[in-house]
Amino acid sequence: MAAASYLYQETRLTLEPSSTSYIVDIELPSTSSLGRSQRPASKSAKSTAKNDAARATTSAIYYRKNHSFPRGFLWRVLENDTILSIRTVDIYKPQKASDANLILNFHFPHRIIPTCVALCDPSDHDALSIFVLDTNNQLYSIFLRPDSFRKRSFAETGLGDACKVYQPNAFRNFKRPYRLVVVNNDQLVATLSDGGHIRFDRDGPHAPWRETFYNAKGWFRSLLGGRGDLDIKAAAAAVQTDLGLNNASFLFTVCLDHHLRIWNFNNGQILGAMDLLNAARNPQETGKWQLDASQTNLIRIVGGTEGKRLCVTYSPVGAGEFKFWRLRSEDENSVDVGDIFPDDRLIPIPPLGSDVWTLADFNIGERSGAHGYVMWLLWKNNMAYRVQELTFLEDELPYAWQNRWQSVFSDTVLPTAPVSGPSDPTDPTEKWLQQIFYPGRFPKVTIEAALSAFEGAIGKRTDVSSRNSQGLAESICSAIASTSSLNKTSSGDMDHEQFRTSSEMQWRKFYRILLELDKPRGEALALAYEPESGMPWVVCADSISAIRENSTLERICRNPNITFKGSQDVPTIITTGLNFVGGFSDNMMQICHSVLRADMYDETPRTYEERIQFFSDKAGFWRQLSDEDCAQVTEAFGPNFNLITTVLYDTVSGLFNETWDPQYATEMPLTEFGRKIIVKALQDVMELQWLICFSQVIMLVHMEFEFDRPEDALHHTVEVGVVFNNLLVILKRLELLRWLANTQITAPLPRTEKVNSSFSGSPVASKRQAEEYRVLTALEANVGHLLGLPESSSISSVGMPSIITSIVGDLCAVRSDIELQPHYFQCGLLVRDRADLAVELTGFCDQNPFSTYVQGRVHLALKDFATAATYFRKAAYGMSTSVAKSDRHSSGLLDETEWNLLYAGLPRYYAHIVALFEQQKAYSFVTDFARLALQFVNSKTEDADSVRTELQCRLFSGAIATSHFELAHSTVVAIRDHALQHSCLRGLIQRMCDNLHNAELVNLTFPGLQSAVDDILAQHCQDAVDVITGVPYHQILYAWRIKRNDYRGAAAILLDRIQKLRQLGEGDQVTGEDILDTAVTRQYLMLINVLSCVEQKQAWITIESTARSSKVGSGNDVAKRRVVTLADIRKEYQDELDRIAAIHNNQFGFAADDEMEIL
Repeated sequence: MAAASYLYQETRLTLEPSSTSYIVDIELPSTSSLGRSQRPASKSAKSTAKNDAARATTSAIYYRKNHSFPRGFLWRVLENDTILSIRTVDIYKPQKASDANLILNFHFPHRIIPTCVALCDPSDHDALSIFVLDTNNQLYSIFLRPDSFRKRSFAETGLGDACKVYQPNAFRNFKRPYRLVVVNNDQLVATLSDGGHIRFDRDGPHAPWRETFYNAKGWFRSLLGGRGDLDIKAAAAAVQTDLGLNNASFLFTVCLDHHLRIWNFNNGQILGAMDLLNAARNPQETGKWQLDASQTNLIRIVGGTEGKRLCVTYSPVGAGEFKFWRLRSEDENSVDVGDIFPDDRLIPIPPLGSDVWTLADFNIGERSGAHGYVMWLLWKNNMAYRVQELTFLEDELPYAWQNRWQSVFSDTVLPTAPVSGPSDPTDPTEKWLQQIFYPGRFPKVTIEAALSAFEGAIGKRTDVSSRNSQGLAESICSAIASTSSLNKTSSGDMDHEQFRTSSEMQWRKFYRILLELDKPRGEALALAYEPESGMPWVVCADSISAIRENSTLERICRNPNITFKGSQDVPTIITTGLNFVGGFSDNMMQICHSVLRADMYDETPRTYEERIQFFSDKAGFWRQLSDEDCAQVTEAFGPNFNLITTVLYDTVSGLFNETWDPQYATEMPLTEFGRKIIVKALQDVMELQWLICFSQVIMLVHMEFEFDRPEDALHHTVEVGVVFNNLLVILKRLELLRWLANTQITAPLPRTEKVNSSFSGSPVASKRQAEEYRVLTALEANVGHLLGLPESSSISSVGMPSIITSIVGDLCAVRSDIELQPHYFQCGLLVRDRADLAVELTGFCDQNPFSTYVQGRVHLALKDFATAATYFRKAAYGMSTSVAKSDRHSSGLLDETEWNLLYAGLPRYYAHIVALFEQQKAYSFVTDFARLALQFVNSKTEDADSVRTELQCRLFSGAIATSHFELAHSTVVAIRDHALQHSCLRGLIQRMCDNLHNAELVNLTFPGLQSAVDDILAQHCQDAVDVITGVPYHQILYAWRIKRNDYRGAAAILLDRIQKLRQLGEGDQVTGEDILDTAVTRQYLMLINVLSCVEQKQAWITIESTARSSKVGSGNDVAKRRVVTLADIRKEYQDELDRIAAIHNNQFGFAADDEMEIL
């Protein structure tokens, strides 16, 4: 057998759902009185037990034949065989169909028999039928509509008639079921441990089952007793087929006695029996050829021609051997079975190596659109597994068997622990967390189990509730930190190195525990194959692996001796670059990467040659190169690197640009499961491409400066600068893809799923509404909707393994039709309030106006207002100039109103910026941009008055908020709308008075508005009640009128304050050392002084007085206006002094109306 090359690549996907809302638990009924006593209580299990419970003991994929979507169903037996979990695994869906993301967990009262789970696709209903036998000999029939995998209301309202439980009478007579095979929705067959079979028939989904027992001697209706031991004629595997004939039904069974038996399923006759390898056996040596009872995958039947099929059987005895049979039939009563290759021994050759491999499963299918078949083999060695593939025509199988086997590359190397160095920009703790929480690497339940085991090892116990509230990442950091302490050195300094070393050791210990707990998740359980799309799968205990074709670069790296276009030059330059960089230390790799990142992201005026020189000097990797490192490059490319040419580099660059141009339009969108497959495959492909491209850059720089004579320099024969720039362009796109595929975000569930999830009003549903979000990568959130497949006929002809690789390669290609525009990704992140992630994309963004504007929005969300203002000013011209066809796409960041302000002139653009800063309460920038906007408002501006008024309002608000009252004053004066002007004027006066900016208010000029200011202050004085501790409006108005030489007005407001002081009863409070020095007397003095400043004839004011009293301050219900002169004021002042003196001399009247007796 020729050495198999790696044509395929395995893409492993974890089965952890993106949202806990997708999990639906369904309790099934029971006919037994024992109830659920046999079922363990998993809810109280600890983290390690939960991790074990997530691993399946049996699992497989079933594909419906009669209906298209959902088509593929993954079923798994979990938690000590008490739960049957079913989910859809379709990669694509019809155009307007909703995803079927729900995971249905059926909880059985008794343990399931793992080999007695069968699924069926009813031909007359778009549904899925599930048949299960449990250890209590109960037959469950579950009927599921497609909406069962879309709507939670299905589980919350109960299954009802969708689940029926039947107790077969045959199993009460000590019959033990061994295998369960479904013929159709109304017909099942259960093989028994004693070699017999029971056929179950019914007339419809709601009709009862009828039982018919038969054995190797024929049919009979009576049910016989039997022992529980396995008979050698028990069927280890069974397949039913009609061979394409109407009214025909045949059952092919592979029995433990190494025989293939063919049954007529209609009349119960055995049509034939033969050895699995068509060999004559000695009846005395039956035990030598007896099959292991655990073997189940021993027979496959394929084909679509009427009356003809290809049957493949496998004998696991000895080294194992396949046999290919041709099945022919012309009626329902006979089958002709012929050995196609009687003289050839088709023994599978295990994978290379010293390990012992066991063939665990195989599958075969017809190739779509061409003659021939494809065969897949699954090999196991404890937890490890390998997959092989063979494509062949029937007549050339013996030759193909020896020469055409292809292998699937399984990247079983566990991710190594991260290494931190002085040039690493990432904190070591953050680096460990990135390694552990890498998307799709470890499920949450496994990380929790590792944390519990680690805490147990260090003697720390943490309450689960407190861990949940703290967060898993924080809990890990807390556990690691509790094992290390920062001590002092002998010199008294803090020993940071010892602390770092101790923490690093604990991180590695935790990581080893995590890897050990994760290993069992990858144990292979089954090999599945979908004939329609040609997609093979490896179903594992807690993961599923899609098998896709290798890209060209992957094929070159996996197969070192491969030729590319008839030459070894391309493989040589790729493998040499990888080997050259492979000798670099981790610290040197970090330095080179950091220097390259700076060169990729920063705009530089340097030429290509200067950039190469700068990189060589800055990275300095040549200092660590040994003679052997340099010699391997020289040996590969010859003296003076003669093999290297610009054409060769162009060819290598072309391998990074394998775009996908499907023959038909992509009309089939990907499901959420399909997008996850693409993301995981992309992670694998882009990491390899990044390493190859990075190694080519390093090697190119090395060769450029590795010469003995100047005329031998590489740039004389190769366009080094152009090659260097092309490689950096490729690296930049790969860096962006790495960020998108490795960054996780949370997003709300799609609207339809959220409605379905919240259908029930139960407390469980109410609690779940707070958890209605899903975790996905930034690539899925931003690019997933752009990914799709052509029509189903094209998928069948091309094959899904090839299409997946084509999609991934197209994403990585610089020339791809899928444009990765980071500023749009930033818009989506800003909508999700993840500005901290959006800022990480700044280096990838272009310098076009909209991208620059988005950078301003990012920094605005981060409260970095100065940087945001810089970006907004930079984008002003481009974002204000009218564009003929403006693409109004912003991932929901801008609404229609905001879009109308863009590309509509500088005033409107700046008005939009002012509104943004106002939302952030950055009022100093509000004033800056509002003033800037007002400068561009002119007669040519559309709706200039309304734009100017709006800007003046925002400018006024900003000035008021920042206490920039002079600016607010000038803005109020400039406002043309009188009502708005008056409103702003009241606001300005109110704000200045409240903040005690009285002197500033008085000094403001208010041209044309002085009377309005006076009226506003007078109104405040009139409304004022507390004139002592409240805002001193009277004093402000007094100062305002004095400033403007309105002495009589100032006197009037003083007299009003005297009245209010008396009303409060605070007029007699002594304010100084003299008993006559009160608040009222002081006001009288001020009043006398101010009236003395006018001519004697003008020294009068009018006041509102009462009819009963001539005293100015007395109160009365009926008021009238009267004139008070300076002489009256002086008399009032004297009367007030006399009154105060009389009070202090205890001279009071005896009645309320009595006058005081003043001596």
